[in-house]
Amino acid sequence: MAECTWAKSSPAMQKYHDTEWGKPEYDDQKLFGLLCLETFQAGLSWQTVLNKRAAFNRDFNNFDPHQVAQMTATDVERLMQDPEIIRNRRKITAAITNAQAFLKIEATGGFATYLWSFVNDQQIINHPKSDAEVPATSELSEQISKDLKKKGFKFVGPTIIYSFLQGAGIINDHVEGCPFK
Repeated sequence: MAECTWAKSSPAMQKYHDTEWGKPEYDDQKLFGLLCLETFQAGLSWQTVLNKRAAFNRDFNNFDPHQVAQMTATDVERLMQDPEIIRNRRKITAAITNAQAFLKIEATGGFATYLWSFVNDQQIINHPKSDAEVPATSELSEQISKDLKKKGFKFVGPTIIYSFLQGAGIINDHVEGCPFK
């Protein structure tokens, strides 16, 4: 049986693969949290983010966008001192900026509604035969990236957005034969 080999790298990756990745998500706060984590992952491994996810949840108030949007320079300095998270000032300030932009989208009908509208509320199910066939970007991730940037989001390039869309289940890239397809 084929499987998503990347998930075999650790128990945390396996659990993420089996219970979250590629499963359609419609909860705005969970989507915001995932987008933040994908932003922090830029240039690093997803394993690193998973290892620090509990600390991120603690420090960012479970990614409540209303609370993150209110964070100040004092909060940024406090977060920069926490060795349990990824301490990158640009990424921390991007999370705050993104929370503010997120709330504007949420106020117009919801972030999940906004995201899923790009795919007419239908999950894209790809049929890769191996992990090597899974792309890093797509026309969809480029389109959403461009739109989010226009709306004021930071650290939302096409590669980050493609990974986010996979995690949010908008794109299902489980390989053919994976029991979680």
